[in-house]
Amino acid sequence: MMTKEQIIHALSHVEEPDLGKDLVTLNMVKDIEIDGENKVSFTVVLTTPACPLKDLIRNACINAVKHFVNKEAVVTVNMTANVNSNRKDNKGALPGVRNVIMVASGKGGVGKSTVAANLAISLGQGGAAVGLMDADVYGPSVPIMFGARGERPMMVSVDGKAMISPLEKFGIKFMSIGLLVDEKQAIVWRGPMVSSALRQFVTDVYWGDLDYLIIDMPPGTGDVQLTLVQTVPVTGAVMVTTPQDVALLDAKKGIAMFSSPQINVPIIGLVENMAYFTPKELPDNKYYIFGKEGGKRLASEMDIPFLGQIPLVQGIREGGDYGQPVMTGDDEITKKAFIDLAGATARGIAMRNANMAPTKIVEIMV
Repeated sequence: MMTKEQIIHALSHVEEPDLGKDLVTLNMVKDIEIDGENKVSFTVVLTTPACPLKDLIRNACINAVKHFVNKEAVVTVNMTANVNSNRKDNKGALPGVRNVIMVASGKGGVGKSTVAANLAISLGQGGAAVGLMDADVYGPSVPIMFGARGERPMMVSVDGKAMISPLEKFGIKFMSIGLLVDEKQAIVWRGPMVSSALRQFVTDVYWGDLDYLIIDMPPGTGDVQLTLVQTVPVTGAVMVTTPQDVALLDAKKGIAMFSSPQINVPIIGLVENMAYFTPKELPDNKYYIFGKEGGKRLASEMDIPFLGQIPLVQGIREGGDYGQPVMTGDDEITKKAFIDLAGATARGIAMRNANMAPTKIVEIMV
């Protein structure tokens, strides 16, 4: 007859690949149940539902029980997730948000908003609670990408305070200045007004409990970036670039900004968008229109994780224009690129929270 102690001993030999410790030490094993002489079931609590290594961990658990306890054991491993966080601030801003992720770029036109939207949806489809904040005040694109043109958010009362309720679609919450103003109206604001609006998105929007809040940043290294790192505890940044040299140069500047001693926001990794073009009629061919693997080389040069490549596909553009992001469609090949990106991003966030200093609001002395 197997015992719980034997099962725990066996699972103490299974290491979480990213965190470098065993499942028992990390308190990831729950609800061990033994039925008869050779049946056992238990739950492994992952650090994110988008964990790309869940099958590896499941197989390692089964093999450990068979090796250390009973080679005839029938092992059932249930997988669940509790997204980790490393916030040590007073949680005055976004109290229910576990991780705040900026999706940024050094220049415009690299598809940052497309990456942010599909990354958010992919994380949500993996089981996480996700929000998307459009911080590009001068060029908001989230309302178009989510088919929400002309829609307006409602007001709700939270503990006696009137707050804005973000819209919900495709399983995620989202908010944009484009939902509050006429899309034909230009936003002609100086920096302080933009900063004030973004603070309102943090303090006056009821985001509720979220595993990840993805912030679609404007390009560059200016007021908005500084305002947000001084307003919300940023877990890390995902940089987006295309392969050509002019985009890589600006991406390098963005990475340098986040990595500077004054700001010190961890880089979760870099995404190479529009990496290659593959025609439908020639699925085995790749045409490197904007250059080959420039983002991959930059990630290696800057010693930051490379999160993956997103191909140049007509369906991605069409989905954004028609309000149906590619992650909501049926192009499984293209969707896989974003699913892999979400897995790598979630993995990077978990490793950041386990191995780096706690997340806090940046105090910049001027």
